[in-house]
Amino acid sequence: MAFSEFRPLDEKSLVEYIKATPSLSSKIGDKYDDLKIKEVGDGNLNFVYIILGTSGSIVIKQALPYIRCIGESWPMTKERAYFEAVALKEQGGLCPEHVPEVYHFDRTMSLIGMRYLEPPHIILRKGLIAGIEYPLLAEHMSEFMAKTLFFTSLLYRSTTEHKRAVAEFCGNVELCRLTEQVVFSDPYKVSEYNHWTSPYLDHDAEAVREDNILKLEVAELKSKFCERAQALIHGDLHTGSVMVTCDSTQVIDPEFAFYGPMGFDIGAFIGNLILAFFAQDGHADQGNDRKIYKEWILKTIEDTWNLFHLKFTALWDEHKDGSGEAYLPTIYNNPELQKLIQEKYMNELFHDTLGFGAAKMIRRIVGVAHVEDFESIGEASIRADCERRALELAKTLLKNRREFLSINDVISAIRHVQS
Repeated sequence: MAFSEFRPLDEKSLVEYIKATPSLSSKIGDKYDDLKIKEVGDGNLNFVYIILGTSGSIVIKQALPYIRCIGESWPMTKERAYFEAVALKEQGGLCPEHVPEVYHFDRTMSLIGMRYLEPPHIILRKGLIAGIEYPLLAEHMSEFMAKTLFFTSLLYRSTTEHKRAVAEFCGNVELCRLTEQVVFSDPYKVSEYNHWTSPYLDHDAEAVREDNILKLEVAELKSKFCERAQALIHGDLHTGSVMVTCDSTQVIDPEFAFYGPMGFDIGAFIGNLILAFFAQDGHADQGNDRKIYKEWILKTIEDTWNLFHLKFTALWDEHKDGSGEAYLPTIYNNPELQKLIQEKYMNELFHDTLGFGAAKMIRRIVGVAHVEDFESIGEASIRADCERRALELAKTLLKNRREFLSINDVISAIRHVQS
């Protein structure tokens, strides 16, 4: 079933589509009588179908020409599916252990067919709300970020290769503009899409809009986001874009992918772990005060950055005499200089991580799309208390990020706000 123009699929037409697509039908053994189809797209943008059969299973994701959580009043390009498919293949090639395989892509239908991440895989955010520990999470996520960011940067690539790749992803401009709006603009002005836990956070939201220093720092981060094509970034690497079990970690949904600042990915992940930390008091009960779990989250934040730093610099050391053109071996040709360059680079990346992570936290509290970590806290006053502490920490990180010398300083700041 080849479509000459886009149309949204329903369950009936989806089965016909699979029958006509060998790369998909083969994955379910060409058996259709016992298929079970479930639409599970709980995100903001797309339809996501799980197709379960006795001989195999697949996931079909179809992009809509608008933002699903808002409706047709907010149009959005279907071309994002193309960039998601390209990013999945690129990142999957660099880190196959942590990216689901793509079986099929149809550009006309804005449709991706990919591996079904079978139970007990769940969205990481839901696991964090439930208080589940994932002992390999920091190990796996640091591996994914180190490999995908290093190998798509000028530390590894020539400028010719890099510019060619940058040019292709420049086409994902609409989703970049969406990020610019919801992360770097809307929270700092009156916007029809903003909302927060009112009336409890009315003053806090106004304080964000009136904070000149905060706006000054956000402007610098927006400039970096728009102008710095440092590496291929996922672009939306929060805890809702990761599926996990106790021994598996899979990164999904890179439809916001483009060549941007590395710290945006690392910050998004760490920032969402910090949000999960501050939400825990809202999920505590008499049977579990969540104190032990909060310590695990803090340890995971610390380990994620430290392991990323270790793996990323190890890749750099391994390939320092390769084809990467950021620091030519003929110029940066002695160990002392190489050490200075690496320290400067990683310090800037750390501060970028804190700034972008903080901006992502702020937008989840006073912007358009919030997080289930907080939204699932039923009592509004308790929810607001949790959100206010997260907002206080985020503002501190964003405005004073260059004063933090290590991830341990960040952990100390989190504890200080929590106390």
